[in-house]
Amino acid sequence: MNYSILLETTAVAGTKAQSPWSMIILMAVLFGGMYFLMIRPQKKQQKKDQEMRESTQVGDEITTIGGIMGRVVTVKDDSLIIETGADRNKMRIARWAIQTNNTAVEKVQAEREAAKAAQEKAKEEKKHKKED
Repeated sequence: MNYSILLETTAVAGTKAQSPWSMIILMAVLFGGMYFLMIRPQKKQQKKDQEMRESTQVGDEITTIGGIMGRVVTVKDDSLIIETGADRNKMRIARWAIQTNNTAVEKVQAEREAAKAAQEKAKEEKKHKKED
């Protein structure tokens, strides 16, 4: 019984009157940080994925979210028909089920490698010019 009274008096004596604005500012800073660190990058990634799905064309190699790999045969508004396997089995899938467009990924990788090779070649040419 004496302990509860002692705890109450120390709790009351230890608190300091705070401005309600400090709590509001703290919450605003936390929500702003959460937006810039979590929500904004996620929206950018969703937009990028949507553009990739919309730009899928006939002949592209794709991988679905279920892990099925195939070549696009027909493109419709909200679905695709893909060929998969040696028997060329055809499957109809929803456009949202595309995880990656392997053809587009390979193009980007080839462009990066070509740019890197061009930079290395330019460095070597500069090196040879300095030696001359």
